[in-house]
Amino acid sequence: MAQPNYQYEKRQKDLAKKKKKEEKQQRKLLKNAPSSTANPLAETGEQNETPAQSGDDV
Repeated sequence: MAQPNYQYEKRQKDLAKKKKKEEKQQRKLLKNAPSSTANPLAETGEQNETPAQSGDDV
């Protein structure tokens, strides 16, 4: 009778956990990415307004 290969089962379980963890991390990054891309646009807009204000002072 064949013996169960516990090392193989453990390896498969560990790989499944690792894959699930990486997928969760990717979802988190994608969820946070739109908010972080919106901030540079707002900063760029503020920078464009600053020279116009200093131009009015001159």
